Amino acid sequence: MQLSKLMACLLLVAPLALADTLTVKNSKGEPLARAMVTQTPVSQPAADLSDDGYAPHGVTNISATVLTRFTDSAGEVEFDTATVPVRYRIRAQAHVDSYLDVLQDEVILQPMTEEQYIASYPSNVWLSQLSFGGDEELKKTFLLNCAFCHQQASPFMRNERTQEQWVNVIERMNTYGARLPNDDHVRVAKLLQEEYRDLREHPEQVPEPHRWEAHLSAIEMTEWPIGDGYSQMHDFLLHPNGYVYIGDNLFDRIYELDPGSGEYTVYKVPHDEDMGLGGIMGNRFKVFPKMYNYMGVHSFAYSKKDGNIFITPSMQQALLEFDIETKQFISHEMPEGYYPHTIRVDDKDRVWFTLALSSQVAMFDRKNGEFTLYDLPARGFKEWLILKSLPIMFSINPESRPQPSPDRESTGLPMPYGIDIAPDGAVWVARLYANDLARIDPDTGEVTMIDFPFNGPRRLRIDADGNLWIVAFQDSLLVKYAPGTAKFTSYELPVINEVPYALNVDRDRGVVWVNGNQSDTILGFDIASESWKVYPMPRQRFFTRDIEISEEDGAIYTTNSHFPTWQSEGGVPTLLRITPVSE
Repeated sequence: MQLSKLMACLLLVAPLALADTLTVKNSKGEPLARAMVTQTPVSQPAADLSDDGYAPHGVTNISATVLTRFTDSAGEVEFDTATVPVRYRIRAQAHVDSYLDVLQDEVILQPMTEEQYIASYPSNVWLSQLSFGGDEELKKTFLLNCAFCHQQASPFMRNERTQEQWVNVIERMNTYGARLPNDDHVRVAKLLQEEYRDLREHPEQVPEPHRWEAHLSAIEMTEWPIGDGYSQMHDFLLHPNGYVYIGDNLFDRIYELDPGSGEYTVYKVPHDEDMGLGGIMGNRFKVFPKMYNYMGVHSFAYSKKDGNIFITPSMQQALLEFDIETKQFISHEMPEGYYPHTIRVDDKDRVWFTLALSSQVAMFDRKNGEFTLYDLPARGFKEWLILKSLPIMFSINPESRPQPSPDRESTGLPMPYGIDIAPDGAVWVARLYANDLARIDPDTGEVTMIDFPFNGPRRLRIDADGNLWIVAFQDSLLVKYAPGTAKFTSYELPVINEVPYALNVDRDRGVVWVNGNQSDTILGFDIASESWKVYPMPRQRFFTRDIEISEEDGAIYTTNSHFPTWQSEGGVPTLLRITPVSE
């Protein structure tokens, strides 16, 4: 029998996937468009979590997928008939959530009271009403230092605290890595207590969040829960081999997840037996109840030559390589430089990454196994002296090492952060605290500095035309820089008081994807039309730090990296895919 006839016969006898349709209506019986319907398995498959609650090295488990879809203009949404027990949550703005154990034909959502509706607002709109006594610069300083790990105006943060309690929180956050100036601690504590109390007593002043829009009915969101409430799924990588590699920054583990099956294998990053918790940084999280952080798995990039993955271990002077065939880790010891951060690999198989504490950029040449370090200029003599004294400081035992005394300019820590490789091979870097950009010519080693006219250039990416796209963290802006004309163009985000952490550029489709970590959103900016689309997250308090894009269909991936994770809805991190992202 010919192959085509055989396939036709098989199609005739193969069982078709059955689908169930749900219609969502409001209390008046009218169709409710853009209602978010989430299908969650009642239980996760049995897993081997015998390594202190985590999968042992090399062990494979399965994460049961969670699906979210939105109703269309007729209020309808469709799911394949479930083959395992599932539960449905139906959510719409200004309506009370409804839950179903069986997908029935119709569900009626009841309207929220005004108090319920305001309480459901995402953090960014609450944050927009913190004025810090009218001191705009103080608010920007606060956002820069206190909004890069978790949502700032969430229900947990809005709780009543004494000024002393707020000071204790601020001091603890500074040991974690924030740099709120010492001189601002008491004043910020006082203002947080007063202004959060005023918001609780007068919530009507909080503006409504961005309304969900019609394009949502064309997408599907898929989540894979991994880790637990203490994990931090920081950065990740969509690899050409089809797997997604996610790093648990607080537990030195790599999750290799197959989106097709939900199977994931955990690989534990090895460390020397005499290495202390927290590595050379010391244990900054002494009051955190559970921690396994010796290397500090941070950012990922892969080699186009052999597919091996390179990882920055922020707590060590090293570069990690993960062999995707043998599943072994290789540590390339680095002679100097501190806090390996964001990483990229160029077309010549050279690995570039920022060194956030020592204000340098490192390049690892795989051909000869050697590092080259590029010093970025200090902003003055005091900063130069601090940077030069880092080897002395890090020779001191972390337990007795003096703590920094940060100022508004973060003197001593310009912090090279984001990095990317342009189509012409040039290396571009953003310095978060210095508000400037660096261009490195990889052929000559020449470093050129460019002032960034906005606040908080965190992560950047480069489009197909060589333009830089940068998030201005405290200014709630997307910024384009055209090297050919040396012109900056800024674009306001479509949600208020967002503090965007990162972005990525879909070079094939001309879309810039921005992490909306305070507003529970991902923001899509069409470069040609200069228009936005907003994608609400399927969980509240969903803090995202990075975005990966599927070249095949334009689907985007991100992770919930809220720290601590237990403050997020559901209490565990998830890998999230949104597809399709274009009509």
